[in-house]
Amino acid sequence: MHIIPAIDLIDGQCVRLTQGDYSQKKVYHDSPLEMAKRFEDAGIKRLHLVDLDGAKAKRIINGAVLRSIASGTSLKVDFGGGVQSDEDIALAFSLGAHQVTGGSIAVKNPALFDSWIKQFGGEKIILGADAKDRKIAVSGWQETSGEEVISFIKKYFAKGLSHVICTDVAKDGLLQGPSLDLYRDILSEIPGIRLIASGGVSGIKDLEDLQKIGVYGAIVGKAYYEGKVTLEQLASFVA
Repeated sequence: MHIIPAIDLIDGQCVRLTQGDYSQKKVYHDSPLEMAKRFEDAGIKRLHLVDLDGAKAKRIINGAVLRSIASGTSLKVDFGGGVQSDEDIALAFSLGAHQVTGGSIAVKNPALFDSWIKQFGGEKIILGADAKDRKIAVSGWQETSGEEVISFIKKYFAKGLSHVICTDVAKDGLLQGPSLDLYRDILSEIPGIRLIASGGVSGIKDLEDLQKIGVYGAIVGKAYYEGKVTLEQLASFVA
């Protein structure tokens, strides 16, 4: 299982929100590059980098941070937040993103999202499937679409997309454990999907449970920043 630490960006700083609420912001570090280097030094290979300013502005804002981490470390960075146009996605890849995550865009502008899968390939685009009561949530989780999460993922898997980050909105930032039942159902319904679990990880046992059910990767944010899991423990999962 790939351990994928998350760095969320506001004003160029590492922050975490609780359940996507910008008013519940906590700053953890003022140098995302330094934080990324800590992960790299522990042997971790991947990073989930989210431009929260960009998500709000609907365009990339923290591109300089992406460039600094991509050029200053060997981490494979998946980048999301504010990627809303052909210009945005071209910029993200030019700044060094290994993969780009699209969430709301896959719901609101599926034709554009489809074109990215065709242009860049199913390995380079990650589907962001944020679930609220097993329905897809969009726009920073402020809106819930009528689309059921498994059918949503299945549709894009059939189009050649291989990676999905699934976040249960109800769990995010609360350190109350991940949505194992939801992830089991996704893996059962869509064999072959590279499912990356996000939200709710509260310690090493949650990561062991996710590994047992066969997820491809697990995103770790608040659990690390709040000291619930150590870098050494995270590194123990690295093959």
